[in-house]
This record gives sequence, C-alpha cells and structure tokens, in this order.
Amino acid sequence: MIDLRHTALDSDESYRIVGGTDEILTPALVIYPEIVEANIAATLHLLDGDPNRWRPHVKTAKLASVMRRLVDRDIRQFKCATALELVTACAARAEDVLLAYPVVGAQARRVREIAGEFPETRISVLVENAEQVQAWAGSRIGLFIDVNPGMNRTGIGQERAEAILDLARAIVEAGLAFRGVHYYDGHTTGLEPAEREAAAHRGYDRLIELVAALARAGLDVPEAITAGTPALPYSLSYAAFRSAPFVHRVSPGTVVYSDCTSLMQLPQGYGYRPAAVVVTTVVSRPTVERITCDAGHKAVSADMGVPTCAVLGRPDLRPLGPSEEHLPLELPEGALAPTIGATLYLVPRHVCPTVNNFDYALLVNGGRITGVERVTARGHEGPLLARTGAASKPLEHE
Repeated sequence: MIDLRHTALDSDESYRIVGGTDEILTPALVIYPEIVEANIAATLHLLDGDPNRWRPHVKTAKLASVMRRLVDRDIRQFKCATALELVTACAARAEDVLLAYPVVGAQARRVREIAGEFPETRISVLVENAEQVQAWAGSRIGLFIDVNPGMNRTGIGQERAEAILDLARAIVEAGLAFRGVHYYDGHTTGLEPAEREAAAHRGYDRLIELVAALARAGLDVPEAITAGTPALPYSLSYAAFRSAPFVHRVSPGTVVYSDCTSLMQLPQGYGYRPAAVVVTTVVSRPTVERITCDAGHKAVSADMGVPTCAVLGRPDLRPLGPSEEHLPLELPEGALAPTIGATLYLVPRHVCPTVNNFDYALLVNGGRITGVERVTARGHEGPLLARTGAASKPLEHE
C-alpha cells in the first residue's frame, strides 16, 4: 500500500471553513479559487510566462468558472476528453479545443454539431487511421495524429513512421487541416524521476525524428503536444523543444487543482497546492483503532487504489479500503480520535475523477463559502444524439 500520509500538505487550518460546517451536506467537494489562481500562476511561471505553451486538459477543471479563469490568463487553447467538456470549454470562450479522444459514430456527429454551434472556436480531434479521417470529410474539424509512445491505449506506435506519414498524407488529400501530433507519455508515471526523465527524453528524440521525416515529405507539423502532469518536468527540460520548427505545448490538467499523486510526482519547488478537497464527516467508531467517515468511492475516487486520499492536518490517520459510502480510517495506538460528527478535509489521490463524482462544488475564499457552482462538465451528455445539450430531456415511459 502506498503511504500518502507524508505527502507535502498544508495543515488543515489553511483550508478550514470559517464558522464551521454545520450546514454542509457531506461528503462535499470544496474548491478554493485563490489556490486555483496560484496553481495557474505557478504553471505559467514554469513556462516562462508564455500561456501559448500550455494546452491544459480540462477533464480536471470541469467547472466552467475555472475554464474562464484560464482564458482570463490568456490560455486560449484547451484539451478535453468528452463532448460535454468540449461544449463547456467552447462556452468558456476557448479559442482552440482539441477533443483528445478517438470519437466515432454518433459522438463524431455530435462534434460536428458542436463545431456548428461554436463557429468561432477552432476544434480538432485525434485520428489514428484513414477510416477515421474520412469520417471528418467536408467538415472544418482539424486533425491531430495520435502517436502512441508506449501508453498502449490508442494511437499509432511511434516506431511506425511510415504509417504516420501515410496518415498525414491522407489528411491533406482529404482537404482537412493537419494540426500536428499528439504524444501523451503517461506511461512513464511509475518510474523513478531519473528513469522517467531518461525515458521521456528518448521518446522526445524519436518524436523530433518523426517530425523531421514528415517535413522531408513536405508535411509541416504545426503543433506537437506532449506531457500530462507526470512528464511535465521532462518536457520542460528537453532543450530541443525550445528550438523546434513547431509550436510545442504541454498539457497537464491535474495541476490546476493538484492532488496527492501530483504532489509526489512533481518537484516541491513548483509550488503547487491542493485546490480541491472533499469535506467529510466522521459517522462511526466501530472499533478502538478505527473511525469511519462518509467519503466512500462515490465521493473520493478509488481508481488509483488504496489509499484513496490523505487527511489534511492528520497524517496519523490512514485511509483504508472504501466502500460506496464509507471510508474507514485507521488510528495509531494512543492517537486522539476525531469524535463522531467531526469534520475532516481529504485531499484525493486522483482529483480528476473525484471532481467528476460531484454535481456541485462549494467555492471557498478566505475561509468563507462564497458560492455554489454546478460541476458543469461532469459526466456525459444525454445518450441520444437528437436530445443532447442542456435542453435535452430523457424519454418518458408511456
């Protein structure tokens, strides 16, 4: 079991809601806009103040107001994974959005609809074969080639240079916009930092060679996208990206809110802090050495395993395996146990799906609740193409 208890976290005092939490129905998602702002600023600092170098993945942000904050800081290009995230990003005034997912069938038709609804936004998708290219014929949708560096979930293997060249030619011959290459190197996550950097840089060497091969074939690459959160330091340290003949953008999204995993993966000097926590209530003490709170895996995502979170201000409490509505916490011998009814603040191990668990978020500034906002891009749109969008309603039984 990974131990998150000693992740570099603030004490709970800096997150505590003034006046208590008596009126909060727990578990509740709490977003701290001031910390979001600081995390955005920290990322821009790493990018030498250039917002054009960042294409954040907004699967983490989810809230329209957070996407607008990014736009207000001149970050105008986003990446997303669902049609609902795409709609939310377009409505937040993004100028350029990549739906970084191989959409097909009804989902592809929905993307065409969204492009018609937001003609001022440049929209792109990923492709990995000629059949997918033909699905976009006659549209204004741009196409990025999905290059697989070893993640092995989608894309063309980076060693298949000729297949990538053929696909780029097919895009151009179809009269569509070849936007560049998408290279998500998330497969390096489990390596130690030095190994991760070496593996990332070996991949980037091959990526540079691939771009050069495309250029020799008369196929210019306008943009190359690398690095989610785990590989961010190594995209930043790869010198060849600074002088490359294409726009290079990194795409970390988790950093906007941060979580236990990103705090462990990234240098502490980057200055990130958790901006999204789950407020939970202690509901039981079934044994002397255990308490239980109401933040099971329907609240704090368990997709990355146990522990699912860390407890702010209480590194001595060890989260155990959750069930749907219950999260047991182990107490060390002799530790002072939180009383039943006490409030705890949990930092998720994986914040992205945790945010997706909630319909609403509490906004807290200066320790005070300043608003409640719908988690705009949570989940997916309605399942029928003709009934998608905010006005869609489910079919009723007759």
